[in-house]
Amino acid sequence: MIHRACLIVRVERGQFQLDATGRPTAVAGVPPDYFSPTGQLWGNPLYDWEVMRRDGFRLWCARFRRQLERVDLLRLDHFRALAAHWAVPAGALDARAGSWKRTPGWALLRTLRDELGVLPIVAEDLGIITPDVEDLRRGFELPGMRVLQFGFDGSADNPHLPHNYSCDLAAYTGTHDNDTTVGWFRGLASADAQRVEYYLRSDSAGLADGMIRAVLASVARLAIIPAQDLLQLGSQARFNTPGIAARAISVARRASRRRRSSESGALAFCRRPSTRLLGDCKILSRYASNGMTFRLPAYSSATRRDSAANCR
Repeated sequence: MIHRACLIVRVERGQFQLDATGRPTAVAGVPPDYFSPTGQLWGNPLYDWEVMRRDGFRLWCARFRRQLERVDLLRLDHFRALAAHWAVPAGALDARAGSWKRTPGWALLRTLRDELGVLPIVAEDLGIITPDVEDLRRGFELPGMRVLQFGFDGSADNPHLPHNYSCDLAAYTGTHDNDTTVGWFRGLASADAQRVEYYLRSDSAGLADGMIRAVLASVARLAIIPAQDLLQLGSQARFNTPGIAARAISVARRASRRRRSSESGALAFCRRPSTRLLGDCKILSRYASNGMTFRLPAYSSATRRDSAANCR
């Protein structure tokens, strides 16, 4: 999603559903559901998908190429919108006025694959996902997401529990929208906390390490660990709270002050030979202020073939 005040909307007006004055004619949102009877009205201008299809998805290709000069792997949020998106007429009071519109996701991803050679993408497929979204993700062999913090509702078939993972996934302890693992665990009810400890075979003191071990030892293709969890920081280091606009916390600065002595141990934990998911990997990002290096498997056609073979 791109805010209407973003420079790219002003420069690339033809790529968005805008009127002659630059105002959106349709905006993004979410239909009514269990959590909100009126849905969610985000207000972001929608892409003009027909224009994008005609010009070969020029804007998407340019943005992907630019981002991949900076990082090795991209997470595509709201991936379900590449199958169909909820379009709300501009000026509507809430999202109930919207309707589902088809998105040319197959054509887009095919074009990106032709342009880039591979698709170094993690598909954010959290929430209620329909079969057409799963078909699209699997059709391009993109890893979906599982978040271990979401796994402890008492159901053994919860898809976020590691024993239910498949190899075509990226496993997280928590995401940027979650509390840190330490903060999350401290906020659990006693019965829920006991369930987590029992599953991980860990006590509260080693809970963060237990969560990390669980995702690293799973069959998921990738394991992604927030720096806050590696450093066992509490809620004061939470990166984001959805729906609340606030200044971002400088996690690296806090971490370097509070846990200098733990850095070498945390890094060594990531490099243990027994952690097979982190073998044959390249640097994804570096936090120079605290010396931590985070690694993920090199994402290539060979890696994809090897993963598929291991899955079989």
